[in-house]
Amino acid sequence: MEFHASPKTLEAFHRAWSTKHGNNLCSARLNPASRSDWQTPLELFTPLHQEFGFTLDACATAGNAQCARYFTPEQDGLSQRWNGVVWCNPPYGAAEIAKWLCKAIQSATEGATVVMLVPADTQRAWWHEFVLPHAAEIRYVRGGVRFVGAKQRAPFPSVVLVFRPIVAELQHRSIHQRVFVSTNNK
Repeated sequence: MEFHASPKTLEAFHRAWSTKHGNNLCSARLNPASRSDWQTPLELFTPLHQEFGFTLDACATAGNAQCARYFTPEQDGLSQRWNGVVWCNPPYGAAEIAKWLCKAIQSATEGATVVMLVPADTQRAWWHEFVLPHAAEIRYVRGGVRFVGAKQRAPFPSVVLVFRPIVAELQHRSIHQRVFVSTNNK
């Protein structure tokens, strides 16, 4: 199975998705100011980095990048080529997550391994259209994530998704893993 999407296709998808599903999900619940640049806490990121050896943070700012190589909003990570082993903590609006999931799937079919942190929002269409059929692994995070700079834990559950290169994904499909990742609940 191949998944190809040009930047124009992704932009058209975003417009159609926003019209149908809206552009809200979790960012407003995390902070009334609706920040979309929450940094992943090191207690969550570090073990994943040790396991995967990330070479790119696909959705970052200079102030919250987790890798030496990263794409800022000005560079538009969705229009860049993702290769190697990619970390992505995307903005949490429903239409935003859907675009980043599409990019992750496309990049995995082109040879990248993509690891993402997203809300475990199984009622959303994007979960059923992009996560369940394409993620090689879904790792549920135990305890709410407390993003760097947030006053409290996120009021929603989170998952770590792993999208593997297409050959490896087909090999892992039969052992679709669901692992719990614990956060420091102090």
